[in-house]
Order: sequence, then C-alpha cells, then structure tokens
Amino acid sequence: MSTGDSSQAVIDPQAETLHETRPDSPWACIVMNDPVNLMSYVTYVFQSYFGYSRAKSEKLMLEVHELGRSVVATGSREQMERDTAAMHGFGLWATCRPAPTGGEV
Repeated sequence: MSTGDSSQAVIDPQAETLHETRPDSPWACIVMNDPVNLMSYVTYVFQSYFGYSRAKSEKLMLEVHELGRSVVATGSREQMERDTAAMHGFGLWATCRPAPTGGEV
C-alpha cells in the first residue's frame, strides 16, 4: 500500500525467513528413513555415490534406520542440492537444509 511517500521502507515481519544463512554457510544432504528401500540398498547407494567405505556407509544407514534420518554430506548449497537430487534418483527420501549445528539432525 502506498501513501505517496516512497522514501520509507516497509518491513513485513511475516516475510522473514526461517533460516538466515550466509553464502559460505554449510548445507547438509539429509536422508530420511522410508518403508521401501532395503538397508543393504541404502548402504550400496552411500558407497557408490559418495564413495564412502562400507563401514561409514553402514553407520550412516543405521542412523537413517534407527534415528529416522542422517546427515550424509555437508558442503555448499549447490553441491548439497545436487546430492539431494542424486538421492532422489536412487529412490531415497532426502532433503537439503542448512547444516545442523550443535548436534541437531
């Protein structure tokens, strides 16, 4: 709504974002548990796509299975968006979010 005075900015508190991030802030690719994929398949995906060792892949898969989700990679937003899209391509449920801090997942 204009009052004719265009010199004042209008601040809408509803327009604030939930996550304010700096361009260099790390992002995370988070894989979530689903009722479809076998644990062995999830392990395979982590090994083949990320190049993780079998032990690391199994550890991440168990986090997904037991905790419901796991941060499987962190990095730039663009890379995490690519990784998330790749996880979708393998049929896994995944999301890209600002990297958790302080142990939150």
